[in-house]
Amino acid sequence: MTRLLDQTYAVARRRFLDAASTAGAEVTSFPHPVSGRGGEELAIDVAVLGSADATDVLLFVSGTHGVEGYAGSALQSWWLDECPGHGPESLRVVLLHAFNPVGFSWVRRVNEDNVDVNRNFVDWADVPGNMGYGDIADLLVPAIWDDETQQMTTAALMEVAGEVGLGRFQEIVSGGQYDHPTGIFHGGSGPVWSNRWMHEHLPEIVGGAQRLGVVDLHTGLGPWSHGELISHHAKGDPGYQRGTDWWGEVRSMHDGESVSAALSGDWLGALDGLLPDVEVTSAALEFGTVDVFSVLQSLRADAWLHAYGDPTGDDASAIRAQVRASFADDDPAWLEALIERFSAVAGEALQALSRSTR
Repeated sequence: MTRLLDQTYAVARRRFLDAASTAGAEVTSFPHPVSGRGGEELAIDVAVLGSADATDVLLFVSGTHGVEGYAGSALQSWWLDECPGHGPESLRVVLLHAFNPVGFSWVRRVNEDNVDVNRNFVDWADVPGNMGYGDIADLLVPAIWDDETQQMTTAALMEVAGEVGLGRFQEIVSGGQYDHPTGIFHGGSGPVWSNRWMHEHLPEIVGGAQRLGVVDLHTGLGPWSHGELISHHAKGDPGYQRGTDWWGEVRSMHDGESVSAALSGDWLGALDGLLPDVEVTSAALEFGTVDVFSVLQSLRADAWLHAYGDPTGDDASAIRAQVRASFADDDPAWLEALIERFSAVAGEALQALSRSTR
């Protein structure tokens, strides 16, 4: 059977909930306080298979970056269709659907506050700085988005990238910034709804787990359909070593080998503090789509639309289509490649947790 990505959040959510019901999962829905682009209810939905007393838990998360949930949701629904029943009784599998449901519905990477949820988990008493971003903030998201301004600002940004180097440029642009609320990769000014939800509910979802595996599903970086496992730990850290023991090749965002720059405020990096008594082995699974330049241009257009344009106006549909194309490829071959890679990663995690119970 050829699988396709769903075209709206509401359809993707319904497919996930139906798959969870068919698989016999226990589902709990946590409604978001705002409605979706079409007026639909938004929620984080959590599907659980396995005993509440399990000492080992495997968690799959989709939609941390809104629009990236189209792929993540499809992979979660595929898993529910194909894989329930795997693993020992001491293992529980949890699927967290649409960590950022607002971005999912609006086909945005960010949430209702223009905040990148994966830059929001910082120490708010000591917020990271990013002076380099301020130097190019107006180039990244200008007040006007006509052809002439796009060409001028893009040329200026490429000049900056040539001066500082592509790696440093990526770090400045995407590592996280906290001073420009209408910009891209904005980490916010305090904990957003998804952050607060995680702090409140993750301990109860994990329950009495002694070991927790986490796979956070992402798209937008790297070669087409390639799934890179990214660790927030530096090489040599115990968490990084566990990741390599589970999956083989894992790339640290801190050593320059990953498609991702080093990030401030990523939620996986907060898990050890959230769950101090649990051994956590986590990775982001990042699937490539289009070239990084196209991804950046789509994010700039989206930020302009919501800062200076009209998200319901004439420009909106074309910009949303541009964003979707950067993070969700509708070619069935792309999704099939993602399923193959995700199946392997999930299977290796299940095997690793199963070994820990023997």
